[in-house]
Amino acid sequence: MNRIELKAKAKAQLGNQIFSNTWLISVIVVLITTAILGISSAVSLLLVGIVSVALAAFFKTLAREGSAKIESIFGVFSNDIGGTLLLGILHTIFIALWSLLFVIPGIVKAYAYSMAFYLKSEHPDWDWRKCLSESERLTNGHKMELFILDLSFIGWYIVGSLAFGVGTLWVSSYNQLAKINYYEELTAVSVE
Repeated sequence: MNRIELKAKAKAQLGNQIFSNTWLISVIVVLITTAILGISSAVSLLLVGIVSVALAAFFKTLAREGSAKIESIFGVFSNDIGGTLLLGILHTIFIALWSLLFVIPGIVKAYAYSMAFYLKSEHPDWDWRKCLSESERLTNGHKMELFILDLSFIGWYIVGSLAFGVGTLWVSSYNQLAKINYYEELTAVSVE
């Protein structure tokens, strides 16, 4: 999977202009989810699953259909909310526990579990264990590619932070859509 192609595809899906309607809607979605998770650490731990699955659902719809409405983030509330809450909590706890061993195992597990929320948004009936194990299976042999994809956005995040951090909302939308495109490629390869 070529990260340049993934990023170009993500940029095209966002409308190729930072002030296009699609990009602005995705910035609003990222802003809403960031505000929810920024309330407090306890609230953040409880809501990380719901917010992450809602974000995944929004960007997955955008990637597949070419457009998405803000209302698509609320679809998560019609599915397994308890399972989504549990997935978010355990996802966070497991990565924190792996990080206690050393920083590197925590980073490796973060990338191993990085597709769990995308999988939950696609398969709401799956439990937390199935989402995490399937994410590990999907990312097996691809964690370095994901790391390099994220690393390729660091320059954009630095430039975005120069505008009092507001620009990072645009970069985050771009990054999220590139990751969804990567997920789409991973799942297409695993089906074949």
